[in-house]
Amino acid sequence: MVTDQKDLSAQANAALAADIPDLSVDDGSVRAGKEPVRRCLVSGERHPKEALIRFVLGPDGTVVPDLAAKLPGRGLWLSADAQSIKTALDRKLFARAARAPVVASVDLVVQIEALLARRCVETLSLARRAGEAVCGFEKTRAALNSGRCAALLQARDGAADGRAKLAGLARETETRAYVPVFAVLDAVEMGEAFGRDAAVHAALLKGGSGGGLSRRFQMEAGRLKGFRETAPDTGRLAGKDDE
Repeated sequence: MVTDQKDLSAQANAALAADIPDLSVDDGSVRAGKEPVRRCLVSGERHPKEALIRFVLGPDGTVVPDLAAKLPGRGLWLSADAQSIKTALDRKLFARAARAPVVASVDLVVQIEALLARRCVETLSLARRAGEAVCGFEKTRAALNSGRCAALLQARDGAADGRAKLAGLARETETRAYVPVFAVLDAVEMGEAFGRDAAVHAALLKGGSGGGLSRRFQMEAGRLKGFRETAPDTGRLAGKDDE
């Protein structure tokens, strides 16, 4: 009996696939929790877990975002951006990956955006209380000029001219390293973290907790960026926190 070459190739590919773990799904075990890389259900691309969002199914089959990646149960992974979530919903990928019926909220994208924004605000608030964050144009500029700034934060609805001035100081020079810039929170959200009505400019500072809070904020802000675009400049918040 002559075996077709295509059949051999198909068998070989099937055998290979059987030996490769599906990184878009985890079994909720401790071992799985230590995997540094996961695969997006939509794109099939591999990314560090910090750039993805894990989902689990509740007892009733509801799709639950597990932003801390700690909830028990089988985990489903998606890239942290609105389009990936929408595609997964449209193509019913949650049910296919879970191999079970699921219930997914129609406003899942909005829920995730709100949860990520809350995590950013709470982390920034912790950094402020730990003395690892300052706000206001002058304090932020001083942090940038001194080399103490680990990350520059700017309100996405703040005035463009003020943002541009400080963003220029974040660029790499012969004497200063590049500072990452994040414009994912609104001025009111940033202000909440600092106990004030609004804040347009802020800096996360080096040191203190060993950079843990700064790294945590940058991770959460990086994920939130996939759900938010910098808003058009309105000019109405210019100078509000230049104290």
